[in-house]
Amino acid sequence: MKTKKKWLTPILATAILMGFTYTADAHVSVQPKESTTNAYEKYTMRVPVEKDINTTKVELKVPKGVSLVSVMPIPDWGYELKKDKDGQVSSVIWTAKKAGIKANEFMEFAFIGANPSKPGEVSWNALQTYKDGSVVKWTGAPDSDEPASVTTINKGDAEAEHNKANAQSEAKTTEAKAETSTNDSSNWLPITLSAVALLLALISLFRKKG
Repeated sequence: MKTKKKWLTPILATAILMGFTYTADAHVSVQPKESTTNAYEKYTMRVPVEKDINTTKVELKVPKGVSLVSVMPIPDWGYELKKDKDGQVSSVIWTAKKAGIKANEFMEFAFIGANPSKPGEVSWNALQTYKDGSVVKWTGAPDSDEPASVTTINKGDAEAEHNKANAQSEAKTTEAKAETSTNDSSNWLPITLSAVALLLALISLFRKKG
């Protein structure tokens, strides 16, 4: 009996731990969990199926301060961009063209977003629609049953951003100098040609007099 209890305890502990891990992994989540200010980050939304029916549509709200740059296309899925009154993308809606995501499966939806310039947290509210029309709203607090995924935006490398700004400034200065040099050369060309033409005319005149 003691031997059975000895083996039963770690088995139950493992089962409980696996249960908690599955529950955590079953949530719709957006990776990475950390990024930096002003970065053009590749984000990936992972969508698992918790029910015995297929997921056929997923909507992701774009957090305030994040600008959607581009969306990676996925075979057998279409997407729609919803915009606000200012013309900014406010959400992305992916819709399955065929069966969708089946039970015990998951899919990942990738996109590029331009991060805000100030550090902080951004919440990714998502709506997961199943084939029967039911919707799971992943919009709750971190400790809720249906939490919204959160990404922490840390302050970026100030030196790197400063160097980037300097490089852009130097590039513009070089371009302006090159344009000025080209314009100066263009302005001197007619004068030079006129002087050459006048010289040739004088030479021809002196030859005729001689």
